[in-house]
Amino acid sequence: MTHEGDGTPQFYICKCFTTDNIFLKNYKIHVRFVSEQQFRLDYQSMLRTLGCVTEQQFDDVINEISQEVNRRRLLSVTSAERVASIKVIYQPLHSNVYCLQETYLAPKFKKIVEYCRHSSASRDGLLDLLEEAAAHRVYRFPVFEKWFCEELLEELEHFETSSAPKGRPNTMNHYGILLNELGFDEGFLTPLREQYLRPLTSLLYPDCGGCCLDSHKAFVVKYDMNEALDLSYHYDNAEVTLNVSLGKDFTDGNLYFGDMRQVPLSETECSEVEHNVTEGLLHRGQHMHGALPISSGQRWNLIIWMRASKERNKLCPMCNTRPTLLEAEGFADGFTKQSEELPNVSCVLT
Repeated sequence: MTHEGDGTPQFYICKCFTTDNIFLKNYKIHVRFVSEQQFRLDYQSMLRTLGCVTEQQFDDVINEISQEVNRRRLLSVTSAERVASIKVIYQPLHSNVYCLQETYLAPKFKKIVEYCRHSSASRDGLLDLLEEAAAHRVYRFPVFEKWFCEELLEELEHFETSSAPKGRPNTMNHYGILLNELGFDEGFLTPLREQYLRPLTSLLYPDCGGCCLDSHKAFVVKYDMNEALDLSYHYDNAEVTLNVSLGKDFTDGNLYFGDMRQVPLSETECSEVEHNVTEGLLHRGQHMHGALPISSGQRWNLIIWMRASKERNKLCPMCNTRPTLLEAEGFADGFTKQSEELPNVSCVLT
């Protein structure tokens, strides 16, 4: 199914979006909620071990989940309302940052992309140009020039202090900005994914749909001494993720990576990865990871969840079943109803 007139695919969400992977911040776990009876059977014993011991505490958890489920059900409507309001209310400080220019990109990144675009490019040749971080198949490279990171942050802070409505990225990130609502998708993020990132991911992650990334969700998260300090261990709703450190001045707050999510935690050893301003960390979305707490200052990160519909159409990465599709706006969660399929390949634990 495509949008009439432009030939672009219609994207969908999976029905599990309203029930699965709900993060309980106070207990640092993800849960599934279909009914209170199911939830009590599945999680009440576990929650007791985590400090949820009174009936009032359990009721508070149910209330928190109910609010999140309602938020998700209304997400398309409320997001569209915010987009309309932002267009009326918000006046950009730096309008140029909404349109990607080659001058924004770090010279080394442009050199890497130029190599990947060549017909003779190979994975081994690309690895000679990349630094593999301490974690397996996690790669570090400069993405933007520092001056651009500073200008982009000025724009984002300007928006944050404005009266325009703001949505939160997800249940784990309460302090951040949804970049599609601010207008970054068409002129900045889509060209970045299609023209610069997909040549890399095609060579690095062909087993995870890296050659056919066709949508994304992008947002900025903020860590601050008075707000969120860290990010719990998790995996992303993505085939491939790019995480770019934009600034500002901060200490500590490194990322850490475990193994793919299919590997039991008891069999996992985590590796700490330093994340410097202007640098991106590229990794598989199902690679478990988190962020250690900052100890001073403020840190902003650009997160791009890149999706391949030909991968996720076969198996939803959040509920591990064939997706049941619901209509949504924009890129939604990257599912499509296109019939053509690639050979049966999926992420492997290598």
